[in-house]
Amino acid sequence: MDEVTKPVVWTTRATKDLEKTAQSYIDFYGKEKALQLLTEIRKSTEILEKPNGKFSKIGAIDESFAHLKRKYRKLISHNCKITYRIGEQYIYIIRVFDTRQNPTKNK
Repeated sequence: MDEVTKPVVWTTRATKDLEKTAQSYIDFYGKEKALQLLTEIRKSTEILEKPNGKFSKIGAIDESFAHLKRKYRKLISHNCKITYRIGEQYIYIIRVFDTRQNPTKNK
């Protein structure tokens, strides 16, 4: 049986969220520590790409997006919630949300 892997794709919105988080981390922790934290956030999504989709559903259902017709899942890395969905060919990173913010901003 062939091993099927769905690559992770970051949406424009998720990339912008990560950039905003990066700036906050630089302000709080300095450049070196911020780079380390951001690298760990990006690496935490790599587990989703494991062969045969064994880990693609590792995250819990993200109830913040339950009102939408697709099923969204979340991973937590440091103070960030990473929301993703599994598509036909890709796994899409939809949002990166710093959980220290007001939850109403995560819509």
